Amino acid sequence: MEKLQQLKGVAAPLPRANIDTDIITPMKYLTSATPDNLHDHTFEPLRFMADGSENPDFILNKPGYRDSVILIAGRNFGCGSSRETAVWGIKGMGIRCVIAESFGDIFFNNCFQNSVLPIRLPAEVVADLMAEAGDDQGNTQFQVDVAARTLTTPSGRSITFDLTPDRQTALLEGLDDIGQTMKEDAETAAFQDKDRTARPWIYELGTID
Repeated sequence: MEKLQQLKGVAAPLPRANIDTDIITPMKYLTSATPDNLHDHTFEPLRFMADGSENPDFILNKPGYRDSVILIAGRNFGCGSSRETAVWGIKGMGIRCVIAESFGDIFFNNCFQNSVLPIRLPAEVVADLMAEAGDDQGNTQFQVDVAARTLTTPSGRSITFDLTPDRQTALLEGLDDIGQTMKEDAETAAFQDKDRTARPWIYELGTID
């Protein structure tokens, strides 16, 4: 998994509330799309018109926001089903950080398994960020520092966000749950060696005829 230590780039405001995982990744693509092309269908109901052409009103289709690395979203972003493909699609579009008042719980957790940072902030702060992101028309940049747990806006405002130490380490070192467990291989082996000496019968149970 890629490391996420610092992020600098355009932030796109998407104020619509309750954008669920079926909007982010429509169900019809769950079996046919791959992680490499899933982003082609991400936000399809909002991103494209009925004839397949781009919706010019969708924020990520606008010239200044096509290369956004941060998404500032409405409340309850990523609600709905547990599909991890929602995070894959967003990441495939280049989004590495999503800011919202609230998230679907499973989506929130899935972000950390894919090196995407979800940031919860109060509604009034999110509204301010959306206004600032909209005012700059994609011409200025936001910055995220994972180690410092800070978000800096184009105007110079610095905002601290919550991030548990284990998730902070996971992002900084590029570790999902499996990677974090593998970091403890040496400790696990040492415990097993010690325990095998102290309780050898436990390890002999599997060899009884």
